[in-house]
Amino acid sequence: MTGPVLRRAPGPIDVTVEVPGSKSVANRALVCAALARGRSEIHGLSTGDDTVAMVDGLGRLGTGIEFHGSVASVDGRGTEIAGGASIDARLAGTTSRFLTAVAALGVESTRIDGETALRRRPMGVLHDALTRLGARVEAEGESGHLPVRIARGSMTGGTIALAGDTSSQFVTALMLIAPLLENGLTIEITSTLVSRPYVEMTAAVMASFGVGGIAVSDGMIRIEAGDYTPTDYHVEADASSASYPLAAAAITAGRVTVEGLGAESLQGDAVFPDVLARMGCAVETGDRRTTVNGRAELSGIEIDMADFSDLVPTLAVVAAFATSPTTIEGVGFIRHKESDRLADLAEGLRRIGCGAEVLDDGLRIVPQPPDTYRGAQLNVHHDHRLAMAWSLLALRIDGISIDDPGVVSKSWPEWWKVRERLIGSRS
Repeated sequence: MTGPVLRRAPGPIDVTVEVPGSKSVANRALVCAALARGRSEIHGLSTGDDTVAMVDGLGRLGTGIEFHGSVASVDGRGTEIAGGASIDARLAGTTSRFLTAVAALGVESTRIDGETALRRRPMGVLHDALTRLGARVEAEGESGHLPVRIARGSMTGGTIALAGDTSSQFVTALMLIAPLLENGLTIEITSTLVSRPYVEMTAAVMASFGVGGIAVSDGMIRIEAGDYTPTDYHVEADASSASYPLAAAAITAGRVTVEGLGAESLQGDAVFPDVLARMGCAVETGDRRTTVNGRAELSGIEIDMADFSDLVPTLAVVAAFATSPTTIEGVGFIRHKESDRLADLAEGLRRIGCGAEVLDDGLRIVPQPPDTYRGAQLNVHHDHRLAMAWSLLALRIDGISIDDPGVVSKSWPEWWKVRERLIGSRS
C-alpha cells in the first residue's frame, strides 16, 4: 500500500503535543507485574502494536490482564507460568525476546513466533544463553530465529557470559527473570555494553516492583534471587516518540513542547534535545515538559549514538537540513533492527538528493541546499521509525510519499493525526 503525497509545513511550527507512554518502560513494567504475585495497575500505556502484543502474550502465559484505554490491571502469578501456550509476537522484537525468557520459567513448552520480518531478526544470543542456563530451547526452523519452543528444563540461575555489543534486549530479557531463579543470576559482559541506558532502565523498573540491589557495571550485572512486589506504576512519556515532533521544530525553525517528558526521565533517548542543542537549537527542560526552539541554521555534528540508537533515523533526517556534514558512529548493530537502518536510511536520503554514506559502524550525512532536494516515494521496510523519519523530511520537501504509512501502528498509531497538527500550527 502506497500512501498519499505528504503535505509540506507552510512555515515554522508552534505547538504543544503529548506523546504515547514509553513502550520500552511499559513492556518492562508489564513483565514485572506479571511475575509479581498479586494485582498491579500499569498506567499510561500506549495502544501501539508492541504493547498490545505484550499484553496478549502475557495473557497466554496465564497472567490475568484487563486492558482498558491506557491502563492495564495485571494479576501476576509469580513463578507459576503456564506453559503450553502459542504466542504470536507479530513484529515486536522486544515482546518476542522478553516473552521467550518468561516462557523459560514454564514447565510445559511454549511456542514463540512472529511475522516474517520478525523471523528474520537474530535471536540466537538469547536462545544460546537460556540453553546454557538449562532451559529447553528447540528451534522449529533456522537455528537462532523464530519460531522456537521453550520450557524451563533444569534452569536455576548462576553465572553466564554474554557479549555486550548485541541488542540490550537480550540482557534485559535475562535480567527480568533473574530474581525468580533459585540462585539469582550474574551476567558477565564480555565486550562493550551497548545501549547501557536501557539496562539501567530495566534495573530501575525492577526496583519499582521491589527488586533492589541490582549491580550494573561495564563488566557485570548481578541480580539476587527474590520476589517482585505488586505495585501501581505510571509509565512516562516515550522519549523515542518525542524525538519526531522535537525534530520537526529543528527542521522548520519552529517551536515544539512535549508534555510528560522531563529532566528525570529513565530513558536514554531523553538526551535527544541535548543533541539538537549541539546542532544549534535552544532547549528548555523542566520536570514534566521539554521545549525545543529551532534556528534558521543547523550545524552538523559528530556523535556516538550507541546508547540511543533508536534515534538514528530521526537525527539523520535533521542532519539533511544542516549546513555541514554529520557523522553518526557506534551503531553498526542497528543493521539488525526492524530494517537495516543504516543501508535503508542511506538509500532513502540519496533518493531525495542528500549525500549519505554507510560506514562500518555508522552513517555519514552530507547535506545539500534544501531547495535542491526532490520528492520521491520512500520505502519504510516494515520499520515504524523510518516511516516517521521520512514524514519529517516532507515538512520541507514537496512530493514525498512512503510505501506503508500504516506501519506506525507498531509504536504510535496516532502519529499521522499529530503530524497534521504540526502542519496546521504556525509560529
